Amino acid sequence: MGLLFRCYRLRKLERRKSTSTVQPDQIKGNDLGVEGEGFVRKFRWEEIKAATKDFSRVIGQGGFSNVYLANLSGSSHGAVKIHAASDLLNQVFKQELDILLRLHHDNIVKLLGYCDDLEKLHEREKEVLSWKTRTSIAFQLAQAIEYLHEKCTLHIVHGDIKPSNVLLDQYFNCKLCDFGSAKMGFSSTVVPLSCSRTKQVMVGSPGYTDPHYWRTGLASKKNDVYGLGVIILELVTGMKAFCPEKGQLLTSIVAPNLRDLSEHGAEEKVAQLVDPRLAGEFDLEEARCLLSIAALCLHQSLTVRPSVSQIIEMIKEKITSIGFLFTQAKDCH
Repeated sequence: MGLLFRCYRLRKLERRKSTSTVQPDQIKGNDLGVEGEGFVRKFRWEEIKAATKDFSRVIGQGGFSNVYLANLSGSSHGAVKIHAASDLLNQVFKQELDILLRLHHDNIVKLLGYCDDLEKLHEREKEVLSWKTRTSIAFQLAQAIEYLHEKCTLHIVHGDIKPSNVLLDQYFNCKLCDFGSAKMGFSSTVVPLSCSRTKQVMVGSPGYTDPHYWRTGLASKKNDVYGLGVIILELVTGMKAFCPEKGQLLTSIVAPNLRDLSEHGAEEKVAQLVDPRLAGEFDLEEARCLLSIAALCLHQSLTVRPSVSQIIEMIKEKITSIGFLFTQAKDCH
């Protein structure tokens, strides 16, 4: 089972390329047997294999799926997500397809098609993302999450915000992907899993999953806010969220240093937290702003954590380098 997305030249936030083409005929989304709008195509498995050069380039991995680089017609690149086959994962596949057909936003991955045959960005090249690029990614990712939380008719919780689910195009514009853990219809801040007749479990990832969710089993928009906070912390520090060798979480390592960042004399503390590979090429006050936002996002209390709309306003107010990105997200149709 596979989903095909347009992403042009791809990178992972945690990048890649190939040769072969797919010529898409388009069919209506409603012909897929799922609700939704737009035009997507049902691909044959042979086409998926050709476009991915026999699945030669992995650009993302999850617990039950891999994402491969694909070459599309017109020399553009895309991504193919392949699910493992099982009754449960068939349900997840159809749910993700249903959600993606409803979404239309510049910072959310665009669905081109799918294949339901029952066959089966940290790893990027050694470039160092500039400070301006890092702030841009943080802002665009926040815009994508805000669109899901507030601007869709049915509010959506993504449920698995992490770098491998953020694809970057050739201009480092972010595209949020992987809606296999997403939930629709979240109008309140917190929704108990028991409210649903069919128990739905949000799949988490080490270092990114909200500890409040693990403790309580309560699914919330604030789970996505927590994941955004971890990614912002990674963008600022250049460190990974989880170190398997040491068994340490970035949030645990950095947490003590996130206190009192607004106080006079905290500049040295902020500078020490910023990725040393930037060699001082960053704005100290912008770094302080992002670290303060991360601290709020990671707060144990859900009520203290800001909404994504509030995060966007804080970024707009304090980070001048993303002024050119102030665009209105399109409404979900």
